[in-house]
Amino acid sequence: MLELKRRDAELKLLSHTEDHNQFLHSYPSLSALSEPTHSSSINIRPLSYFEDMTAALSAVRDKLQDVLREEWTNVSPTEVDILLSAAEPTTRAGFFKYSQEITLDPNTANTRLVLSEGSRIATYMRGAEVEVAVAYKNISRVGGGNECGFGNNDKSWALYCDKNSYSFLYNSIKTPVSGPLSSRVGVYLDHRAGILSFYSISETMTLLHRVQTTFTQPLHARVGLYYPNGTTAELCKLK
Repeated sequence: MLELKRRDAELKLLSHTEDHNQFLHSYPSLSALSEPTHSSSINIRPLSYFEDMTAALSAVRDKLQDVLREEWTNVSPTEVDILLSAAEPTTRAGFFKYSQEITLDPNTANTRLVLSEGSRIATYMRGAEVEVAVAYKNISRVGGGNECGFGNNDKSWALYCDKNSYSFLYNSIKTPVSGPLSSRVGVYLDHRAGILSFYSISETMTLLHRVQTTFTQPLHARVGLYYPNGTTAELCKLK
Protein backbone atom coordinates (compact mmCIF):
# COMPACT_ATOMS: atom_id res chain seq x y z
CA MET A 1 0.00 0.00 0.00
CA LEU A 2 2.97 2.31 0.64
CA GLU A 3 4.14 1.74 -2.92
CA LEU A 4 0.64 2.59 -4.21
CA LYS A 5 0.66 5.86 -2.27
CA ARG A 6 4.13 6.66 -3.57
CA ARG A 7 2.99 6.08 -7.15
CA ASP A 8 -0.11 8.23 -6.51
CA ALA A 9 2.12 11.08 -5.28
CA GLU A 10 4.44 10.80 -8.30
CA LEU A 11 1.50 10.91 -10.74
CA LYS A 12 0.09 14.01 -9.03
CA LEU A 13 3.48 15.72 -9.26
CA LEU A 14 3.88 14.69 -12.91
CA SER A 15 0.42 16.01 -13.83
CA HIS A 16 1.56 19.54 -12.85
CA THR A 17 4.68 19.44 -15.04
CA GLU A 18 4.77 22.43 -17.44
CA ASP A 19 7.62 21.10 -19.59
CA HIS A 20 6.03 18.81 -22.18
CA ASN A 21 9.32 17.12 -23.04
CA GLN A 22 10.02 16.34 -19.38
CA PHE A 23 6.46 15.01 -19.03
CA LEU A 24 6.81 12.62 -21.97
CA HIS A 25 10.26 11.55 -20.79
CA SER A 26 9.27 10.92 -17.15
CA TYR A 27 5.93 9.18 -17.64
CA PRO A 28 7.30 5.83 -18.91
CA SER A 29 9.97 5.77 -16.19
CA LEU A 30 7.51 5.37 -13.33
CA SER A 31 8.10 1.93 -11.94
CA ALA A 32 5.30 -0.59 -12.11
CA LEU A 33 3.68 -1.84 -8.92
CA SER A 34 5.46 -4.91 -7.55
CA GLU A 35 3.55 -8.11 -6.99
CA PRO A 36 2.57 -8.72 -3.33
CA THR A 37 4.15 -11.71 -1.62
CA HIS A 38 1.03 -12.61 0.36
CA SER A 39 -2.42 -12.02 -1.01
CA SER A 40 -3.77 -12.10 2.51
CA SER A 41 -1.92 -8.85 3.25
CA ILE A 42 -4.02 -6.85 0.77
CA ASN A 43 -6.72 -4.77 2.35
CA ILE A 44 -9.69 -4.28 0.04
CA ARG A 45 -10.65 -0.61 -0.07
CA PRO A 46 -13.85 0.92 -1.42
CA LEU A 47 -13.71 2.48 -4.94
CA SER A 48 -13.83 5.99 -3.48
CA TYR A 49 -10.34 5.41 -2.06
CA PHE A 50 -8.87 5.61 -5.57
CA GLU A 51 -10.64 8.82 -6.53
CA ASP A 52 -7.41 10.85 -6.12
CA MET A 53 -5.50 8.48 -8.42
CA THR A 54 -8.32 8.51 -10.99
CA ALA A 55 -8.32 12.30 -10.99
CA ALA A 56 -4.54 12.37 -11.44
CA LEU A 57 -4.65 9.96 -14.38
CA SER A 58 -7.46 11.98 -15.97
CA ALA A 59 -5.37 15.11 -15.63
CA VAL A 60 -2.42 13.35 -17.26
CA ARG A 61 -4.63 12.16 -20.13
CA ASP A 62 -6.07 15.66 -20.65
CA LYS A 63 -2.59 17.20 -20.62
CA LEU A 64 -1.35 14.72 -23.22
CA GLN A 65 -4.33 15.44 -25.47
CA ASP A 66 -3.68 19.18 -25.13
CA VAL A 67 -0.04 18.68 -26.11
CA LEU A 68 -0.95 16.68 -29.20
CA ARG A 69 -3.69 19.13 -30.19
CA GLU A 70 -1.30 22.08 -29.82
CA GLU A 71 1.37 20.37 -31.92
CA TRP A 72 -1.08 19.66 -34.77
CA THR A 73 -2.44 23.21 -34.63
CA ASN A 74 1.06 24.62 -35.09
CA VAL A 75 1.64 22.61 -38.27
CA SER A 76 1.21 25.06 -41.17
CA PRO A 77 0.24 23.91 -44.66
CA THR A 78 2.94 23.83 -47.31
CA GLU A 79 3.06 27.04 -49.30
CA VAL A 80 2.88 26.63 -53.10
CA ASP A 81 4.07 29.41 -55.38
CA ILE A 82 1.91 29.78 -58.51
CA LEU A 83 3.55 31.41 -61.48
CA LEU A 84 0.97 33.38 -63.42
CA SER A 85 1.45 34.31 -67.05
CA ALA A 86 1.93 38.00 -67.72
CA ALA A 87 -1.04 39.88 -69.13
CA GLU A 88 -1.12 40.36 -72.88
CA PRO A 89 0.38 43.76 -73.80
CA THR A 90 -1.93 46.53 -74.98
CA THR A 91 0.54 48.90 -76.63
CA ARG A 92 3.05 48.54 -79.42
CA ALA A 93 5.90 49.39 -77.05
CA GLY A 94 4.66 46.68 -74.69
CA PHE A 95 4.82 44.06 -77.43
CA PHE A 96 8.45 44.88 -78.19
CA LYS A 97 9.45 43.34 -74.86
CA TYR A 98 8.39 39.93 -76.19
CA SER A 99 9.53 40.42 -79.80
CA GLN A 100 11.80 37.98 -81.63
CA GLU A 101 13.75 38.43 -84.86
CA ILE A 102 12.63 35.66 -87.24
CA THR A 103 14.09 34.53 -90.56
CA LEU A 104 12.84 31.96 -93.03
CA ASP A 105 14.54 28.58 -93.30
CA PRO A 106 15.81 28.07 -96.87
CA ASN A 107 16.02 24.33 -96.25
CA THR A 108 12.25 24.03 -95.69
CA ALA A 109 11.02 26.77 -98.04
CA ASN A 110 8.91 25.77 -101.03
CA THR A 111 11.04 25.49 -104.17
CA ARG A 112 8.80 28.07 -105.87
CA LEU A 113 9.74 30.71 -103.30
CA VAL A 114 12.61 33.13 -103.77
CA LEU A 115 14.20 34.26 -100.48
CA SER A 116 16.04 37.54 -100.15
CA GLU A 117 17.26 40.14 -97.62
CA GLY A 118 18.91 37.55 -95.40
CA SER A 119 15.97 35.13 -95.74
CA ARG A 120 13.53 37.70 -94.40
CA ILE A 121 11.62 38.19 -97.69
CA ALA A 122 9.85 35.43 -99.58
CA THR A 123 8.50 36.01 -103.09
CA TYR A 124 6.23 33.59 -104.89
CA MET A 125 6.76 34.25 -108.59
CA ARG A 126 3.00 34.23 -109.13
CA GLY A 127 0.97 34.97 -105.98
CA ALA A 128 -1.78 37.23 -104.59
CA GLU A 129 -2.64 35.87 -101.14
CA VAL A 130 -0.41 35.70 -98.08
CA GLU A 131 -0.87 33.33 -95.18
CA VAL A 132 0.65 33.97 -91.74
CA ALA A 133 0.61 30.90 -89.51
CA VAL A 134 2.09 29.04 -86.56
CA ALA A 135 2.38 25.25 -86.63
CA TYR A 136 3.87 22.29 -84.81
CA LYS A 137 7.16 21.05 -86.20
CA ASN A 138 5.76 17.62 -87.04
CA ILE A 139 3.15 18.95 -89.45
CA SER A 140 3.27 16.99 -92.71
CA ARG A 141 5.21 18.69 -95.52
CA VAL A 142 4.62 16.18 -98.29
CA GLY A 143 1.62 16.20 -100.59
CA GLY A 144 -1.24 18.60 -101.15
CA GLY A 145 -3.88 17.35 -98.70
CA ASN A 146 -5.25 18.92 -95.52
CA GLU A 147 -2.48 17.35 -93.45
CA CYS A 148 -0.05 19.79 -95.12
CA GLY A 149 -2.09 22.97 -95.49
CA PHE A 150 -1.75 25.57 -92.77
CA GLY A 151 -5.04 25.82 -90.90
CA ASN A 152 -6.46 22.69 -92.52
CA ASN A 153 -5.57 20.44 -89.56
CA ASP A 154 -5.21 20.48 -85.77
CA LYS A 155 -1.46 21.18 -85.96
CA SER A 156 -1.57 24.71 -87.36
CA TRP A 157 -3.36 28.05 -86.95
CA ALA A 158 -3.42 30.47 -89.90
CA LEU A 159 -4.54 33.96 -90.82
CA TYR A 160 -5.20 34.45 -94.56
CA CYS A 161 -4.66 37.94 -95.90
CA ASP A 162 -5.52 39.32 -99.30
CA LYS A 163 -6.15 42.82 -100.62
CA ASN A 164 -9.79 42.82 -99.51
CA SER A 165 -10.21 40.77 -96.34
CA TYR A 166 -8.87 38.53 -93.59
CA SER A 167 -9.95 35.05 -92.54
CA PHE A 168 -8.81 32.67 -89.80
CA LEU A 169 -8.44 28.96 -90.44
CA TYR A 170 -8.00 26.07 -88.01
CA ASN A 171 -8.76 22.39 -88.55
CA SER A 172 -10.39 23.26 -91.91
CA ILE A 173 -12.88 25.63 -90.25
CA LYS A 174 -12.74 29.07 -91.85
CA THR A 175 -13.82 32.13 -89.84
CA PRO A 176 -14.21 35.59 -91.47
CA VAL A 177 -12.19 38.24 -89.62
CA SER A 178 -13.02 41.94 -89.64
CA GLY A 179 -10.52 44.70 -89.07
CA PRO A 180 -8.53 47.44 -90.79
CA LEU A 181 -6.62 46.13 -93.81
CA SER A 182 -2.88 46.57 -93.53
CA SER A 183 0.25 45.34 -95.26
CA ARG A 184 1.62 44.37 -91.83
CA VAL A 185 0.32 41.66 -89.53
CA GLY A 186 1.65 41.02 -86.03
CA VAL A 187 1.53 37.69 -84.20
CA TYR A 188 1.58 37.44 -80.38
CA LEU A 189 2.09 34.04 -78.73
CA ASP A 190 1.99 33.13 -75.03
CA HIS A 191 2.66 29.40 -75.23
CA ARG A 192 2.22 28.72 -71.50
CA ALA A 193 -1.10 30.57 -71.27
CA GLY A 194 -2.31 29.13 -74.60
CA ILE A 195 -2.90 32.53 -76.20
CA LEU A 196 -2.35 33.23 -79.89
CA SER A 197 -3.32 36.66 -81.27
CA PHE A 198 -3.14 38.27 -84.71
CA TYR A 199 -2.96 42.05 -85.09
CA SER A 200 -3.30 44.51 -87.94
CA ILE A 201 -0.39 46.94 -87.65
CA SER A 202 -0.24 50.49 -88.96
CA GLU A 203 0.30 53.55 -86.77
CA THR A 204 -1.76 51.68 -84.18
CA MET A 205 -2.34 47.99 -83.46
CA THR A 206 -5.79 46.45 -83.89
CA LEU A 207 -6.63 42.95 -82.67
CA LEU A 208 -7.95 40.83 -85.54
CA HIS A 209 -8.37 37.42 -83.93
CA ARG A 210 -7.43 35.71 -80.65
CA VAL A 211 -7.20 31.98 -79.93
CA GLN A 212 -7.37 30.50 -76.42
CA THR A 213 -6.29 26.84 -76.36
CA THR A 214 -3.71 24.42 -74.95
CA PHE A 215 -0.53 23.99 -76.98
CA THR A 216 1.09 20.57 -76.62
CA GLN A 217 4.27 21.21 -78.63
CA PRO A 218 6.59 24.12 -79.48
CA LEU A 219 5.27 26.31 -82.30
CA HIS A 220 7.09 27.54 -85.41
CA ALA A 221 6.28 30.59 -87.52
CA ARG A 222 5.05 29.82 -91.08
CA VAL A 223 4.42 31.91 -94.17
CA GLY A 224 2.47 30.83 -97.25
CA LEU A 225 1.95 32.51 -100.65
CA TYR A 226 -0.79 31.55 -103.11
CA TYR A 227 -2.32 32.33 -106.53
CA PRO A 228 -0.98 34.33 -109.53
CA ASN A 229 0.13 37.94 -109.61
CA GLY A 230 3.54 38.29 -107.86
CA THR A 231 3.13 38.77 -104.07
CA THR A 232 5.92 39.14 -101.51
CA ALA A 233 5.93 38.31 -97.81
CA GLU A 234 8.52 39.94 -95.56
CA LEU A 235 9.48 39.27 -91.95
CA CYS A 236 9.88 42.91 -90.91
CA LYS A 237 12.69 44.22 -88.78
CA LEU A 238 11.37 45.73 -85.57
CA LYS A 239 11.59 49.49 -85.21
